[in-house]
Amino acid sequence: MTQARYKADIEKLIRQGDLLYYAILLEATPSRIKISDEEKKKLPNFRTEYQSWYSEALAMIRQLLPDRLQDFMSYYKPLKPRKELNPATYTISDYLQGITASRGSSVIVGFDAAVMPVEQQVNIVKALNRRFESSLFDIRALVQADLFDDELDKAGELGKKGFARGAGAIAGVVLEGHLATIGHLEE
Repeated sequence: MTQARYKADIEKLIRQGDLLYYAILLEATPSRIKISDEEKKKLPNFRTEYQSWYSEALAMIRQLLPDRLQDFMSYYKPLKPRKELNPATYTISDYLQGITASRGSSVIVGFDAAVMPVEQQVNIVKALNRRFESSLFDIRALVQADLFDDELDKAGELGKKGFARGAGAIAGVVLEGHLATIGHLEE
């Protein structure tokens, strides 16, 4: 996939994420947002559109920003068992299931607690854009590519000199390293 295509897909995810954020904000906390009826009609239905957006965003983050994958997923569902349900432990999946917590007549955690996790997920998707603007993200890939190139050059030289097993062993190690990198991104 080319860099331009990644950027276009990320921009689409950001636009969809922003609309989903406004949709949940309107649904969960209608007093916090004032928009016209015409603007309301343009907003997606959060409960039907979110899962599709999440799945696409998750795949993109897994590929381009794997260090943030756990953060992104933790806003959707708890990564470990919770001792109690409160605003700090409430997730988007709780909202989608219609879960709230009350004690007597007072609400401990309501639907409004899902707004912040959605906002944070959208912010992580927005960080994907910076992936292409900062050279810091490319340092690891460049160093690894240089290392692989050097090793493959050595394997080529060994092959030319008749050391097929040695060349194959080095090429195998390079391939294994590359596959390990890809495997890391898919976890």
